[in-house]
Amino acid sequence: MTNWTKEIDVASTLARKAGQVIMDIYQKDFSISYKGANDPVTEADQLANTLIVDGLAANFPDDLIVAEESPLPTNCQPKGRIWYVDPLDGTKEFIAKNGEFSVMIGLTLDANSQLGIVYRPTEDQLFVGITDQEAWIEDKGSRLPLQATEAKSLAALALVASRSHRSPKLSPIKQALNIQEEHPMGSVGLKIGFIATGGADLYMEPGPYTKAWDACAPEAILRGAGGCFTDIHGNPIQYGTNEIRNLHGVLATTNDCHDRVKKALTGLCTTCEG
Repeated sequence: MTNWTKEIDVASTLARKAGQVIMDIYQKDFSISYKGANDPVTEADQLANTLIVDGLAANFPDDLIVAEESPLPTNCQPKGRIWYVDPLDGTKEFIAKNGEFSVMIGLTLDANSQLGIVYRPTEDQLFVGITDQEAWIEDKGSRLPLQATEAKSLAALALVASRSHRSPKLSPIKQALNIQEEHPMGSVGLKIGFIATGGADLYMEPGPYTKAWDACAPEAILRGAGGCFTDIHGNPIQYGTNEIRNLHGVLATTNDCHDRVKKALTGLCTTCEG
């Protein structure tokens, strides 16, 4: 079993430092630019990105780093270590000042998610996960284990869905699964944290609209808590390639409802992708 102590310590420290940079900007007026249609970016995204990338490079000089606000590398390989960084996941929530954003840092080894850090600076909450081993939350000085093995109710699953990017394809899926409870939320990392702390049972993005840096850290946390994190077909998320989009979507659930949700998506999602 690999000892990830240094990686977790470094990534946690960088996430907290990036969170402070983000909060310094959050508490005052700031300008907004656009990388593309409906794709805002702020000084907070860029400064946090630089801080994290520089810190990872200094501590792990042989590792590849793929970060949202950095030029994308063209030499990703399925072998070796790759850090995936989303310095400010939930930029629209940051702009709206609703607090639903996070810093996400994940590490893959040989194209498999190994560990993840998600930090919510407005609440000083740090989610940490080691894939298929353990996960915990550090919340205002306390450390508590996370568990996502059982749904709140298998007969009435609770969904956490995007506040700013909700797919219209979720409505027929909700009907097929008889989902009555839906929680809108920002950052993917916070959605996964919500599942891992028992607030909801599943999150899904049926289309190719999330990226590898949206998945890597959350996957390690949810799987560390005993949950499941796959594409909508139940296959592993693809890392270690030059394609950063999750072309087959994302499905994140408690352990006991994953097969049921996956089966319901079969047939319903034949036109979801693309």
